[in-house]
Amino acid sequence: MADRRNVSAGTGPGGGHENALLARIGLPTALFWGFVGTLVFMIGDGVESAYLSPFLVRRGLVEHDVAVLVTVYGVAAAISSWLSGALADVIGPRRVMMAGLAIWVVFQVLFLAIAIPSHSYGLMLLFYGLRGFGYPLFAFGFLVWIVITVHPNRLGSAVGWFWFAFTGGLPTLGSILARVSIPLIGSYSTLWLALGVVIAGGLVALLGVRDPSGSERRADAGEHPVRALFSSLAIVRAHPKVGIGCIVRAVNTAAEFGLLVMLPIYFTKVLHFTLSQWLEVTACIFTSNIIGNLLSGIVSDWLTWRRTVMLIGGLGCTVSTLLLYWVPTHYGPDGMLLTLAAGAFYGLTLAGYVPLSALMPYLAPEDKPAAMSMLNLGAGASVWIGPAVVALFQSRVGVFGVMAIYAGMYLGSAVLAWFLTLPDDVQRQLDADRAAGAVVGGH
Repeated sequence: MADRRNVSAGTGPGGGHENALLARIGLPTALFWGFVGTLVFMIGDGVESAYLSPFLVRRGLVEHDVAVLVTVYGVAAAISSWLSGALADVIGPRRVMMAGLAIWVVFQVLFLAIAIPSHSYGLMLLFYGLRGFGYPLFAFGFLVWIVITVHPNRLGSAVGWFWFAFTGGLPTLGSILARVSIPLIGSYSTLWLALGVVIAGGLVALLGVRDPSGSERRADAGEHPVRALFSSLAIVRAHPKVGIGCIVRAVNTAAEFGLLVMLPIYFTKVLHFTLSQWLEVTACIFTSNIIGNLLSGIVSDWLTWRRTVMLIGGLGCTVSTLLLYWVPTHYGPDGMLLTLAAGAFYGLTLAGYVPLSALMPYLAPEDKPAAMSMLNLGAGASVWIGPAVVALFQSRVGVFGVMAIYAGMYLGSAVLAWFLTLPDDVQRQLDADRAAGAVVGGH
């Protein structure tokens, strides 16, 4: 594979000097509209996140069927997440993003126009499952674009802004849009509204970003495309810690996606929260998360990337997951403020995993896109692992048992994060940069 070195994002789309304000807050000018487009795209993708489960149950599906549906979607997302980095090597990030947008739009139309009206569970599995290939190609294709473009001195801030945009849309602002839209046009029409928002976001990113590196093939000219695709899996043999990082990333949001399947029904049917109250809880979780995504980068400047993931992410989420169950269960709707506080705490601890996006490329610095493919594979795997835990265990151990399983997974990720030390030469260079005030190390 070719040597992948980050280049400076020191010029804007027109080749001029980088906007001083954007540089000060860590946003590369050349990719600015990509961040905006990703935010808008993920708002559309996140519209359904807090209400799709109860919506489908009201249309005749049982809870187990919904969990299986979301699990199938997650498996597709996991495969697509891995492909986002591997394909970016072969065809360039821009084309990967274009493919993701097209897939999302086509299968959302089929899901809404054919599968739901026909009440066909088989078609729902097919179309919704295939739509799962869409958002990872778009969003994580852009993340690879960031990693191969932004200078290491600014990479931590840049990936923080990416996750700010990603979680700002899915599901934070997406849930807020749903909460506003559903009373006005209904649940079904809101899903069509999401389609329009996704199209708008995709066009903003693809038309607004003109950085030429997004169209470049980064695999060696003589390398076979299939071999280039699977090099991201082979990298685990040469760099086992990349595989560990993939597992840690999968744990990061597994519970999040599982909770979005299980908790809407638990809150509204068992604890008797209203749907509006549940949407408020969801918005609170991810509002705090997008704030935490930026703060975690600042915290990692002195705590380091690895310790931030281990302590704030792994150990923090172990505690906050249990509180997110215990507080609403104990206090009910009358304790709404306490429930919102528990949700905000969970969102903040989720953000503790953000520095993993800066750490992973430096676990294999000679092949950063391949390392990012494994990071993205973990992110995509979380989309099906979380709902799969619900589908497999909720009927056996109940809601509390599932929450305890998630807490145990987070605790395990904290232990694994301990081993994510960087190669000695890479660590020495980052330590030197850190001493000069440029970038934080990973030890």
